[in-house]
Parts: sequence; structure tokens; C-alpha cells
Amino acid sequence: MESSITKAPFGPLPDGRTAALYTLTNRHGLIVNISDFGGVITRIHTPDRHGNMADIVLGFDDVAPYAGNSPYFGALIGRYGNRLRNGRFQIDGQSWQLPVNHGDNHLHGGENGFHKVLWRALPFQETNAVGLTLMHRSVHGAQGYPGTLDVTVVYELNNDNELVLAFDAVSDQATPVNLTQHSYFNLAGGGSILGHELQINADAYTPVDSALIPYGDIEPVAGTPFDFRTPHTIGARIGQDDQQLRHGSGYDHNFVLRRRAGQSSVLAARVREPVSGRVLELFTEEPGVQFYSGNFLDGSLKGKGQTYEHRSGFCLEPQHFPDSPNNPSFPNTILRPGEVYATVSRFKFSVES
Repeated sequence: MESSITKAPFGPLPDGRTAALYTLTNRHGLIVNISDFGGVITRIHTPDRHGNMADIVLGFDDVAPYAGNSPYFGALIGRYGNRLRNGRFQIDGQSWQLPVNHGDNHLHGGENGFHKVLWRALPFQETNAVGLTLMHRSVHGAQGYPGTLDVTVVYELNNDNELVLAFDAVSDQATPVNLTQHSYFNLAGGGSILGHELQINADAYTPVDSALIPYGDIEPVAGTPFDFRTPHTIGARIGQDDQQLRHGSGYDHNFVLRRRAGQSSVLAARVREPVSGRVLELFTEEPGVQFYSGNFLDGSLKGKGQTYEHRSGFCLEPQHFPDSPNNPSFPNTILRPGEVYATVSRFKFSVES
């Protein structure tokens, strides 16, 4: 089988434009569907240990639910992934106010963040990979952000069964930037994710308040339900009587990834679904990963022949830390003129017998 990329209509948008859906297939038959609307990953088909293919991400059959009130299924997130307290931050003494769209806070770039953008798409094919380059210009003042930001995101499906995401951005004014990808995975192809075995290579995490905003502290995972340094099931400790689990209604927290000095890309997390044998590994250059256990899925959403029940999908979002502009001790997220925001993450798919 040869790698290929094809394009098909994905349905009309509210403004009359039409979204497209690209199908990326690698030499081994892995299939990834990506739309130019929101950069959404709508399907990932991978084999189990017997070679049976299944779709391992949550999503919908056409663009309409993504353009509506979807919980960021499969989407590109920006300008700022995760939360900013009260939608406020300062840069060089100047205060900025963003619209709030999650209680009193700003979440995932705002109501019309990058997940609601029709990106300019350029498909490509190389010897060992096929991919899609997405481009967007976010003008000064879009969703309240300062500066005009030019963003390029490259999705590449290679013949090593990796989906590689490369983010690049430049700005003409200092602005917060924290881009990520928000797929909901279920390696069984359906049902609960609580039996998935998860390992996160993090010795620490950033505890949150009741609004899921970090206090600014970095605390060890040792002795807490957040210790995934050795693999165990997602459901093993999710029901413990723990204040942080109560705040998140489960796991919805940023983990501080372990890396050696000078090390760029690290294995952030590994997930194994024991029945199918499917394995997902996330490698990233980012300092953190947000692990979300699908706590707010409630059966009200349906797509691709499934009803998305409580904890039927999990997210691993490579990122800088939430609310970093308001926490000077966190890694910097302010992009300045003349600088280039560049980060690469890889989702690797495999099976264990």
C-alpha cells in the first residue's frame, strides 16, 4: 500500500463557506482524517493486536457540530491553550482583558479561538509521509489578544505510524502563545476509558483551585492520585477522596514533564488499552501535558454512531502551563517580535501482543 492524501467536502459553515476533509493514509493502512475547519482530527483508524481497525478518537460525521458547541473534539487550540485567570494578563506593564468564556476565566483562546477558524490548507506528499499544512493569520485584537500572529501548523502522518504536529508562529507585538491539540482518545474504539493503563513521565504537577486555575505552585505527585510514574489504570485512583480530584471532577490537570538538561523531545505519556493491545505514546518538546479524563462528557453528544458517555474519552494536550502569563515562576509564554514560536509533538501508534 502506498501513502496517500485525498480531499472531500465536509459540509457548509454558518457563514456559507464549505469545510473540507482530508484523508491521510500511510503505507501500513493507518488513516487520519483532518478538516481545515479548526484543524480538527475527526478520525484515527489504527489496528488492534489482531489487525482489526477501529476509530480511536471522538468526533462527528460532518462539520456542523464542530462549528457549534463541541467540547473542542480534535481541534487545534490557540492563541492560548487552557485557562487564563479572569481573562487578564500584563505585558510590560500594560494590562489586557480577554473575553471570558468559562465562568470568570478565558479558556482555549476564547469562544472563537483557533478551533473555530477555517484554516488555509495545503496537502503534501513525501517519500515516507503525507501531510497537511494549515495556515492562519490572527489579527491584532482577535479574541482580545494583542498583535497580529501568523500561525502555521503541519500535520504529518509518517510510515513509522506517527502523527507529527509542528507548530510555528510569529507576531508583530508581544502576545501570549500556547498552542496545542485537543483530541479525545479511546483506544478501545468505544466504551469507558477507565481501564486504559496510563503512564505520565512527570514527578510534579500544578494544583488548581475550584475554577481549575493553578495556584502557581509546583507540587510532587508522590503520594497523590496524580502519581502516574509507573503505569496504572486511569480508573484506579480517580474516585479517591482528594480535593484536587474534586476540583476537576476527576483528572483535568497539568503535569510537569521530566527532562534532562539539554533534552528537547521527551516521552510525555504512554497509554495501553489491554483488551485491544493498542498503545499510544506522546513525545513532545513542551514542558507540560494536560491530562483530562473526559469528566464532563455526559451522553448528550453523539457522533459517528456512538453516544459519548461520561469518561468515554481522554485527552493528552502537550502545552505550556495554564495561566503562565500570571505566574512568573512558570515557563514563559510571551512571544515577542523577532522571535519564533516553534514546537513539535508526536503521537505514535503501536500494538502489544
